[in-house]
Amino acid sequence: MLRIGLTGGIGSGKSTVAKVFEVLGVPVYYADDAAKRIMNKDEELKEKIKQEFGESVYSDGKLNRKLLAGIVFNAPEKLNQLNALTHPATIADAERWMQSQTTPYCIKEAALIFESGAQEFLDYVIGVTAPAPLRIQRTMQRDGISREAVVARMDKQMDDAIKMKLCDFILTNDEQEMLLPQVLVLHEKLLLLSKNK
Repeated sequence: MLRIGLTGGIGSGKSTVAKVFEVLGVPVYYADDAAKRIMNKDEELKEKIKQEFGESVYSDGKLNRKLLAGIVFNAPEKLNQLNALTHPATIADAERWMQSQTTPYCIKEAALIFESGAQEFLDYVIGVTAPAPLRIQRTMQRDGISREAVVARMDKQMDDAIKMKLCDFILTNDEQEMLLPQVLVLHEKLLLLSKNK
């Protein structure tokens, strides 16, 4: 079975693309959701997070995400520490999940595939790209935040042009070129590649 990564910058529409693949019968692992689950369930990871960021980041055994976000998002070294703790746990969890799938291919949807080193565990990576102004507008609408807040988040991510160069396939989600036909063509290509593996 092929293990496919799906990535893109904030507001690119990677979740939309993932949902289309799900409709086509392709199982999708959502790394963000998994990381949230793991940070609440994995006792070893919880202890490491408490040691690094203080006992108060958990209350009644549940992660206080708002408090933790407040600590890491304004301090790059703290964010790096959190990623160093959570990425290996999420990558291992995704690996177990992928091994349990029985379809010709499955997808891991994650914003930080290259940043976390997860591409080492994948056969191919799909990139979803969109122009920066459109990504900003989408994220402002989706999250109800200011343009400045979106730009600040984008500045923390890998440059989109660099990320797309690292991908094996690129889907353009610019509201000019139809997205669905691109996904359908790629789906057929991935089914063919899985037969030849």
